[in-house]
Amino acid sequence: MAGFSSFREFYPFYLGEHRNTVCRRLHFVGTSGALGCILAAIVRDNPWWLLAALVCGYAFAWVGHFFFEKNRPATFKYPFYSFAGDWVMYKDILIGRIKL
Repeated sequence: MAGFSSFREFYPFYLGEHRNTVCRRLHFVGTSGALGCILAAIVRDNPWWLLAALVCGYAFAWVGHFFFEKNRPATFKYPFYSFAGDWVMYKDILIGRIKL
């Protein structure tokens, strides 16, 4: 993999790693679950829900990559860009720019 000097350069690569519809759906479910866990952390005033948010988000995404996309998650090589990519892709799915 080539290095990326900006997120703008990285995001097309990130989308290419998410061509499989099931993988994208699992990302969406995991990110939605992570948002629910963050909300639970706030409402219940319990920071353990933040750990649950990380587990939920990454577990669904990694299942999508290992079993459906058949690739390694970009998180392993580009953790910060990948984390940002998850949220941008989530937004792009919500606004209809990317199909589920």
